[in-house]
Amino acid sequence: MEITLEQGLLFAVIASAMVLFVWGRWRYDIVALLALLAAVYLGLVAPQDAFSGFGHPAVITVAAVLVIGRALQISGLVDHLVRLLAPANGSPLQQTAATGSLAAILSAFMNNVGALALMLPVTIRNAYRAGRSPSLALIPLSFATLLGGLVTLIGTPPNIVIASAREQAVGVPFKMFDFSPVGLVVASLGLLYLSFIGWRLIPRDRQGKAEARDLFRIKAYITEARVPDGSALIGTTVRELEQSCENEVSVMAIYRGKRRLLAPASVERLWQDDILILEGDPSTLEPLLDGDELEQTGRRDFKDEDLKSDEISVVEAVLMPNSPIEGRSMRGLRIHDRYGINLLAVARQEMAPRARLGSIRFQTGDVLLLQGESNTLQQALSAMSCLPLAGRGLRPPRRHGPYFPLGIFGLAVGAASVGLVPVHIAFVTAVAAMIVAGTLSLRDVYESIEWPVILLLGALIPIGQALETTGGTGLIAGGVVAVADELPIWAMLALLMLISMLLSDLIHNTPTAVLMAPIAISIAQILELPIDPFLMAVAVGSASPYLTPIGHQSNTLVMAPGGYRFSDYARVGAPLDLLILVTAVPMIMWVWMP
Repeated sequence: MEITLEQGLLFAVIASAMVLFVWGRWRYDIVALLALLAAVYLGLVAPQDAFSGFGHPAVITVAAVLVIGRALQISGLVDHLVRLLAPANGSPLQQTAATGSLAAILSAFMNNVGALALMLPVTIRNAYRAGRSPSLALIPLSFATLLGGLVTLIGTPPNIVIASAREQAVGVPFKMFDFSPVGLVVASLGLLYLSFIGWRLIPRDRQGKAEARDLFRIKAYITEARVPDGSALIGTTVRELEQSCENEVSVMAIYRGKRRLLAPASVERLWQDDILILEGDPSTLEPLLDGDELEQTGRRDFKDEDLKSDEISVVEAVLMPNSPIEGRSMRGLRIHDRYGINLLAVARQEMAPRARLGSIRFQTGDVLLLQGESNTLQQALSAMSCLPLAGRGLRPPRRHGPYFPLGIFGLAVGAASVGLVPVHIAFVTAVAAMIVAGTLSLRDVYESIEWPVILLLGALIPIGQALETTGGTGLIAGGVVAVADELPIWAMLALLMLISMLLSDLIHNTPTAVLMAPIAISIAQILELPIDPFLMAVAVGSASPYLTPIGHQSNTLVMAPGGYRFSDYARVGAPLDLLILVTAVPMIMWVWMP
């Protein structure tokens, strides 16, 4: 079969987008938007249909699920569950089983990253209390949240995409718990694997980033200096001193006679004979030390307590996805001025902790060491979308007990499950009820939605539809069937699932589902078989990015706190992928193949 010009152009757009997804230079939502614009300018998507994806039921459902997850967090329901199960900090097997099970349960009904964010501080704290490195627990925790997403329609965006694809094909979407027969079996066996085998495959020399008490080994970057008589710095502010060092230096403390000012405000003025505790690369201080501005004194034997007090805290936090500071530098942000806190060090994946920070551009998963006044620090962490790793850290204020939002959510799930209303209508109604009741503020609503995910979905849906209207899906499906014509049905399902798995490891699980769902439908139609088994194979495969830290944000988030290398994910994830294949395919055949 010959490829038409339209098909060739569309394949080129999709291939270019996939290359850009893997390259990672631009964020996935920007890549999706560029691909959509290219398709419009090439005449592959009509201008009036360009933004139709943003009103698609799948997009509305994903947004509503994110908001409902936020409501459940605020309600304190999760705190009750954490207190019930998370303290299992005996053996690694017990901790993995307890925290993994709870994470999977949460992830079945809320966003994967949200479930991970709730469990991450607890898991790290329990690991330290048990005298173990958190590296043994964090990859299993991330994988557990992904397994939990397989169980329900709302557990992961790929399931929502797959349900919408079915509705377009046959007029009826998958229901809330249609994914459960396969998903529960796969998730249960996956959790058993992680509890008994998975954590043992993590190399023992991996050391998670220690708690703030070891200061990221930044003591080599701490300088003690005095403001001498006649110094040009007398009367200037902390801000002006830091700016003179191009924001490469933080003033951690000022000793003024018998007073100790920890994390001084940026407007604090310097006095003669002030002793400054400065953190930063010593070379950036050389101009001040070589001149008359500062006079270096003997270095103290610093302890953690020297940098903390009842009012001042030192906190280790991980940068969450879609943070407003992602892609920006400390120098450009002026963190001390804007947020009133000191950034002391940054650790990133395999990069050693660094204290020369001015030019480092922040990335998702970076672990930041921060110092500041406790209340200010809490507000700054929230504003920067950073998750504290030591202890429970940030907890949003509770406006209601857990029962009201849980009841509203239960009613929405029930209404959608029995087909009373479509899923997106049921969940938007639940969000509206929570807003009216005061469980959620409008700020909560808008902050809880992961707008890059919404933009990604809304931009890719028209491209997926163009793949169908141009005949591209039929062409690809025909080629797959021609090559694998002699394969039995179970092998065809396994091939489809494997391709989806590999794509989700490289690009993202949502684009994988958008692109693979119409291909799966076309393969089923060519073979004159029901489409449901083929869609389920894509659903399981696209929601299984276990081989790389870039396939899903949950994997990225645990990389630095766990001290992992890129290959550690495949070491634990490859056997899990194999287990999912040999489990899910027979289950799909049994449940969905007539």
